Amino acid sequence: MMLAWYFHDRVLPPNWVALVTALALIALPAGLIVIQPDLGTAVLVIGSGLFVIFLAGISWWWIAGIALTGAASLPIVWQFMRDYQKNRVYQFLSPDSDPLGSGWQTIQSKIAVGSGGWSGKGWTHGTQSQLEFLPERHTDFVLAVFSEEFGWIGVTVLMLIYAFVVGRALWIAANARDSYGRLLGGAIAMTFFVYILVNSAMITGMMPVKGVPLPLISYGGTSAVSLLVAFGILMSIHAHRRG
Repeated sequence: MMLAWYFHDRVLPPNWVALVTALALIALPAGLIVIQPDLGTAVLVIGSGLFVIFLAGISWWWIAGIALTGAASLPIVWQFMRDYQKNRVYQFLSPDSDPLGSGWQTIQSKIAVGSGGWSGKGWTHGTQSQLEFLPERHTDFVLAVFSEEFGWIGVTVLMLIYAFVVGRALWIAANARDSYGRLLGGAIAMTFFVYILVNSAMITGMMPVKGVPLPLISYGGTSAVSLLVAFGILMSIHAHRRG
């Protein structure tokens, strides 16, 4: 919201002064979150801010420069990461190296996803979840439970619903009355999509394990309230759309 407000009364695409200021506005809250420490959430916050910058219309040269800078800074970031954060990366690269320890969650999650088959085992009939082989089955790994019980068909239906929500949010953003609404609505839509993408990749072993809930499915009041507030903002943008 801060970045959308910063850009809305400026000439777009932004010049390098506006871009550097926007990056500073992202770095401040992200840095405070890193200190907590919560590197994963900080990365998601940075991603949300970068979506606003992308939607503001920066050139692909700037995008390539930001991406290369981020990639070049990874060795530095690695040095400041805590041991448990590094272990998550090690576990992602080789979950079978410690199947009864750090790799347990990812291995059990992939077993649950694969055992669901086409149509799943049925409601509350999943063995990995009901027999408590799968930790955090009601929060971050709820999609693994869903996959086991409803199978490929159930997951496809869920993803189509998510796709509709994201598409509708982007449509609302495209028809907003001003640039503030367009930037904010678009960033909300893309952030919602990233949460779905990260959670889905995490439970299938395609990304390191991170405490990212599946939107509107995972148990958790903070996540639900945050998402519903974001949807309320989208509804307001739609109500005040251009005629």
